[in-house]
Amino acid sequence: MNSLFMRSLAAAAFATTAVLAASSLSLASDVTFVMKNSHPNALEVELYSQDRDHVWPGNNQVYYLDDGETKTMPLSCEEGETICYGAWISGDKGTYWGVGPENSENCDDCCYTCTGGETEEIDLVP
Repeated sequence: MNSLFMRSLAAAAFATTAVLAASSLSLASDVTFVMKNSHPNALEVELYSQDRDHVWPGNNQVYYLDDGETKTMPLSCEEGETICYGAWISGDKGTYWGVGPENSENCDDCCYTCTGGETEEIDLVP
């Protein structure tokens, strides 16, 4: 085979590989959850992806909000990913907001789409 044909074949293979790799990549984005604890007890919060197996802050950690505290929780996510919050009274997983501990409950208004920016203030009231 001639070298021109081999170079063309190699270039086509490289281009195909690049297109396939690019199509499997997800675009990254950042979003900040703003949460206020209006409950008289401290709360624990986790944020759960509904599109992949991912939890923020992760590594068996939680966001901790003292009573009356407002906290911002910046996170990196995949563009278009749905993220739901779960919150509960520290030491009492039976009293919860959103999808609750372990992402185990349903909710009507506790999920956000990762498109960048910041959520409105989410007020966790008794």
